[in-house]
Amino acid sequence: MRNLLVCLGEILIDFLPLETDGELTGFTLHPGGAPFNVAVGLARLGEPAAFVGKLGADMFGRRLRRAVRAEGIDDTWLTDVPAPTTLAFVAHEDGEPVFTFYGANAADTLLTPVDLPPALFERAASLHFGGISLSRGATPTAALAAAAGLRGRALVSLDINVRPRLIDDPVAYRATLARAIAACDLLKLSAADCAWLAPAEDPLRFAAAQLDAGPALVALTRGSAGATALRRRHDGQVETLHVPGFSVPVVDSVGAGDSFSAGLLAALAERAALTREAMATMPVEELTAALRFAAAVAALTCTRPGADPPRRAEVAMFLAARG
Repeated sequence: MRNLLVCLGEILIDFLPLETDGELTGFTLHPGGAPFNVAVGLARLGEPAAFVGKLGADMFGRRLRRAVRAEGIDDTWLTDVPAPTTLAFVAHEDGEPVFTFYGANAADTLLTPVDLPPALFERAASLHFGGISLSRGATPTAALAAAAGLRGRALVSLDINVRPRLIDDPVAYRATLARAIAACDLLKLSAADCAWLAPAEDPLRFAAAQLDAGPALVALTRGSAGATALRRRHDGQVETLHVPGFSVPVVDSVGAGDSFSAGLLAALAERAALTREAMATMPVEELTAALRFAAAVAALTCTRPGADPPRRAEVAMFLAARG
């Protein structure tokens, strides 16, 4: 039975900043990694989430394993290897999070196509991938193999989540992204992604152009400005749906994009829309409601430090309070 919403890629330790009088004074440890954050978001929203990847056989890896299980995420396909865990230090500059990674030859970079279990291709209702796992080691090849193997059998979701400081070879990285976009059904882009990928182009126009590359639906997020979904109608025209952002007291934007992805996938799953055709043809009001739900999940994540997505009851209360 295809019943698992699967996430694949990096799982690591985020060290979030502690500040006193505006000065960085230390860090606190939190489980992280974009695909892992999405898996946490899905599990907290009541969806059956699973994770595919590799964990370091060190104290950080053991901490991550406990976190996965505590969230109720299926860790059957999460294996331990004798390698270190990636560490990501987060600071704030000009109000935006800035990441410094330590992860050469780390466990999460070592996933290969032969590590992909046959059961993955039998049980996944969706596959979500992206983030820094597309820029390092063998894992990009495994991610692309998983996407290719599930295309047409499950919904393939991609969040590029560009981290420029980790890109050693921009030409090779762009080639990997082109293959990933061609293999996905749902593409999530942020304004920051567009600024790096096509700095001279309007983000909305760039997002619309990606519909010709492979996705059936593109979701463009612009922080407090809201989110826009684009899909091609049967007459060939691009349909654009926009939902405004929610006004909330922002404590930290880390993980907001991941929470949006989790919220959108959960909303699609609830509407039995985890296929290309269902996404492309679902009524406008249903797709708009799914976008609004995802935007609410992201907004709530911004009200607390770190990637800490909300639970379903919190989202329901938040939306009810806003009509």
